[in-house]
Amino acid sequence: MPFYKYLLSPKLFKEYDGSKDLYEPGTLEKYGDQLLAALNLMWSFGYYTSPLLITFLYRRGYFVAESVGTLAKFTTGIGLLVAVSLCMRGLGRSMNVVYVRFAECLENAKRHDRTPDSKNQIRKYDFDFKQWPVDFTVTSSVQRAQVPRNKPFWISSLPCQIAAYLAIHTFGIRMIYPGSVQLLQSYIEPMLLQGRTKLMTEERGKRNKVKTADSNEIDTVFIDNRDKSSNGRTLVLCSEGNAGFYEIGIMSTPIELQYSVLGWNHPGFAGSSGSPYPDQDQNAVDAVMQFAITDLGFTPENIVLYGWSIGGYPTLYAASQYPDVKGVILDATFDDVLQLAIPRMPESLSNIVKIAIRDYMNLNHTELISQYSGPVMLIRRTEDEIICSEDNNLATNRGNFLLISMLKHRFPNIFKSDQENLAKEILAKPIEFMRNGKRLLGLKLTFYKSIKLLTKNLTDSDDLCLSLLMSYLTDNGNNGTSRSYPIEIGQDYTSEQRDSMAKFLMKKHLQDFKSTHCTPLPAEYFQLPWEIPSDTDFVFT
Repeated sequence: MPFYKYLLSPKLFKEYDGSKDLYEPGTLEKYGDQLLAALNLMWSFGYYTSPLLITFLYRRGYFVAESVGTLAKFTTGIGLLVAVSLCMRGLGRSMNVVYVRFAECLENAKRHDRTPDSKNQIRKYDFDFKQWPVDFTVTSSVQRAQVPRNKPFWISSLPCQIAAYLAIHTFGIRMIYPGSVQLLQSYIEPMLLQGRTKLMTEERGKRNKVKTADSNEIDTVFIDNRDKSSNGRTLVLCSEGNAGFYEIGIMSTPIELQYSVLGWNHPGFAGSSGSPYPDQDQNAVDAVMQFAITDLGFTPENIVLYGWSIGGYPTLYAASQYPDVKGVILDATFDDVLQLAIPRMPESLSNIVKIAIRDYMNLNHTELISQYSGPVMLIRRTEDEIICSEDNNLATNRGNFLLISMLKHRFPNIFKSDQENLAKEILAKPIEFMRNGKRLLGLKLTFYKSIKLLTKNLTDSDDLCLSLLMSYLTDNGNNGTSRSYPIEIGQDYTSEQRDSMAKFLMKKHLQDFKSTHCTPLPAEYFQLPWEIPSDTDFVFT
């Protein structure tokens, strides 16, 4: 391979040759890389502190004519240092047998248009993902047109709008998604590499680059367990939190249960390009879904969407676009990011915060969840310190409000104002729902209809609530399916009857987990979401 190609070829981290050792660069490559890394760190620091830096230089007189020559010499010196570092690195790589072998594999993969054999060859290496060949490209996007937010324009609000724009596009996006900060990624890079190595070697993971409709390149990993267990026929698509990466994130829980698992990193996270703005995140999860369906061969009916924390946003967006998915599991998530942002900012900035969130970072899960009619399971962490509006106050956990909003939309005649207040009162404390010892097996339509006729008043019986829901769906032309919300059951119920049904529905859509926000989810809490069964199903409560 020509020498010049080694100058800009990707950094090699590891060769999966059976050893646990990382790739060892030679002396020239090592020092060349260190110089380039230091210069890159200086650039990043200067970029983030540019307003302060420019002000400092201006006050010191570096922008007057007499100082232009000094700045030009400094810039030339930096450029020369970069050139020398690149040459040192390239020469060192060209003399390293392992790197030469890797570079030839990468060139071969690019030359042969990503054939299966060339793909398998480059998967033997872990290297800078920017130069990983694209494995799947989205040809069309299924994005739904966004509803325009009509609002009057007032000249008096223009300063707030400008401030909101500048805040979000500088420090704001990094406060909401700290995982996109390069300094943080550099710090945790060894942990990411270790986690990725485990996925590749122990779980037979396959890394793929997915290109989105807006030309971002998304880093994904696929664990195929279809030949390992019955759970493997279901794919769990995992969406991480605002500082989470698939290498060290939520994938471990469904992997333990031997599901097939597809992980991906938000735009701007680790190997994924772009920035985690809502539109880019939507395009990313849409591309990953299309990759799962088109390339991996899973139907939406066999895909479970699993999101943790802020990962609930792409999860619910995907659910709204692919309504036939098997279900949605939301762990430690919230209803609306605005309700978390306002308490954490000075009250004097509340107007700017509202404009910034609504116009540029409108992560509103309540809106999205009303667009999906499939089964949903919410996991609430009772000691969550992140998604509570007030510290150590479970009543302010924003997951409570997401649950109530969803059930209020799906069962409007059950969740009246009294039941909404009841739900808030119940959710203000940790809940350990008592599981009914009875089990109904093969409950037939005629049997639960007779229960309905013989019993005019609802009780706390889970079995009775279930039978009434099933009967209502059949009697009202839903063909026994609950995927047609809202369901108007409860129009003629008393307040006590609504209370009983509300408690039952809350139990079926919520699990409490005594934990803080970032604790890995134990496997026993990862359960497929419940939905109202049809009359031909066996029923387990």
